[in-house]
Amino acid sequence: MAQSDRQHTLAKPVSITGTSLHTGEQVTLTLQPAPENFGFKFRRVDLEDRPFIPALAEKVQKVERATTIAEGGVNVHTVEHVLSALTGMGVDNCIIEMDANEPPIADGSAMPFVELIKSAGLAVQKEARKVFEVREPIYQETRDGTILTIVPDKKFRVSCTNVGPNGRFTQYFSTEINPETYEKEIASARTFVYYEDIAPLMEKGLIKGGTLEAAIVIRGDSLLSKQPLRYADEFVRHKILDIVGDLTLSGKRILGHVIAVRPGHGPNTELARAIVKQYETMRSMVPATVNIPLGDAVLDINEVMKILPHRYPFLLVDRIIGFEGETKCTGIKNVTINEPFFQGHFPGHPIMPGVLQLEAMAQVASVVLLRMPDNQGKIGYFMSADNVKWRRPVMPGDTLIIETEILKMKRSIATGVGRCIVNGQVVSEADLMFSLVDR
Repeated sequence: MAQSDRQHTLAKPVSITGTSLHTGEQVTLTLQPAPENFGFKFRRVDLEDRPFIPALAEKVQKVERATTIAEGGVNVHTVEHVLSALTGMGVDNCIIEMDANEPPIADGSAMPFVELIKSAGLAVQKEARKVFEVREPIYQETRDGTILTIVPDKKFRVSCTNVGPNGRFTQYFSTEINPETYEKEIASARTFVYYEDIAPLMEKGLIKGGTLEAAIVIRGDSLLSKQPLRYADEFVRHKILDIVGDLTLSGKRILGHVIAVRPGHGPNTELARAIVKQYETMRSMVPATVNIPLGDAVLDINEVMKILPHRYPFLLVDRIIGFEGETKCTGIKNVTINEPFFQGHFPGHPIMPGVLQLEAMAQVASVVLLRMPDNQGKIGYFMSADNVKWRRPVMPGDTLIIETEILKMKRSIATGVGRCIVNGQVVSEADLMFSLVDR
């Protein structure tokens, strides 16, 4: 497996100290390495129990000028810039510790966090990176003209159009998001605010830490900034920075092309929820893992169908009537004249096909294979059948007793034996081989 296909965390803890934008508090933020499949979680180390807040769309509490997440009454403001940097730079697992409720704003871009990540370095982890490929378009539109959609793509791309009040500073930019393009094209873009919006924000107790070094202020068609623009289209690039951060709240690293017109934190986080919904719909098609009982047990047809994917007319086990140890299993098949195969095998002389007896052995053997803890939720594929013998015909009215035993299991390959019995006499038998695969 290539390193790019594996999960990454930070190689060591790294910290940055600064002033938060909205609360104006001094804050130290530390990025800590995290284990595989951990994702991103904020941690308020200034509180007594040092609570975690998962960076997930379901935790979003408020989206006014920034994205706020909360857990049990504890919140974290303005999470989008640091999350954007982590995702953009290829980090999958990280603990984001803070001794206040908002990260430092620094220069209003994600570049300080990118530099922090680079100073720590990345550590490759053993687990495969989990990526969700958007397969069906997702479309959202709001009354004020915001349009967000994701269409299928083999890369993660964002195309964005920024439209300011009265059409001011309409800008367009499109890019693939990967560590190289993110650092070069997106990370340095600073947050911006329109002068007419500042007074209402201050009345709401926001931007207490705002300075001309931490944001670009737009007045009319002019900029009130101590530094020149870093890009001619810096505003739309910052919108893409926010989109990457807000979509990180889906909890999924995605493949898809995001197309955005007049995006904002509210629509962005709603799109993150829509991604979660499509992912959950996709995962709902995977059969739930069945707890097959240990020891002596009988499984009726409903329990059998939870374990085996076969259905009419190819489910050839009516009941599991017993297990012996961890490797033996016995099932039954009631053979009736209603079986569809009797119409052609043979008219006027109904006989159960030998290959279906073989399939019945394979299905019973699969039950004992899937009973093993490491195999639950998988499916067994027939690889071969050797030493097959059919000794007596099986006819309507017979009860087929199917006995199987797994002899050897190595990685995903299993070998075993099976036999079918009617009225105490063996009617067929075979040596079996299977390959176990994920469903």
